[in-house]
Amino acid sequence: MNSRVLISLAAILLPWPLRRLMLVHLAGYAIHKSARIGYSLICPTRLEMGPGSRIGHLTLCKPGVELLRLGERAIVGNLNWITGEPLQGTPHFHDAEGRHPELVVHDHAAITNRHFVDCSAAVSIGRFSTFAGLHSIILSHSIDLSTCKQSVKPVSVGEYCFVGAASVLLAGSALPDNSVLGASSLLNKHYTERFYLYAGNPARPIKQLPSDCKYFMRTVGYVD
Repeated sequence: MNSRVLISLAAILLPWPLRRLMLVHLAGYAIHKSARIGYSLICPTRLEMGPGSRIGHLTLCKPGVELLRLGERAIVGNLNWITGEPLQGTPHFHDAEGRHPELVVHDHAAITNRHFVDCSAAVSIGRFSTFAGLHSIILSHSIDLSTCKQSVKPVSVGEYCFVGAASVLLAGSALPDNSVLGASSLLNKHYTERFYLYAGNPARPIKQLPSDCKYFMRTVGYVD
């Protein structure tokens, strides 16, 4: 068990101001004074939390994740599972150049509750986007049948996006800015066309969205 896991476990029931000091000074994390972590076990190699960001209760971020970064007022909610294959000490992904096991939740973006995120390659949730509902999955790795090896590719959700409940985003997929991924959809491609509803299994562009939707223009992440 590495030192960051021990520090996080030892501090988990302490009052937040004291726990934050332990995580900053003993684990070396960068946590803004206005950020907050609930009763969760957060153990990446590096943790960066911007002003007003927060992590809810009973969320787990495993040690294999090299970087967990939350921008200003970014949110990771309750009961999420964040995992990633480490850069060292793994038999997988030796052919993957420039691999970054990281999750970046940009300013005013949110991952709600009870989601699974595999960030063996980089996963990005863009500004003002909502990874919404429950039980969605991001998988940044798979098996390449032609080579019989594990493969890994980044996954990205653009800015001002909305991801519906119970969706699956596979390695190499991308949801462009100002887009919606319908509930229970499978995103397996790198799309680039903005202002569309993508839905289905596999997901495809279903309907063009008005560019003047208020969701795409808001200046705070929280939606009343």
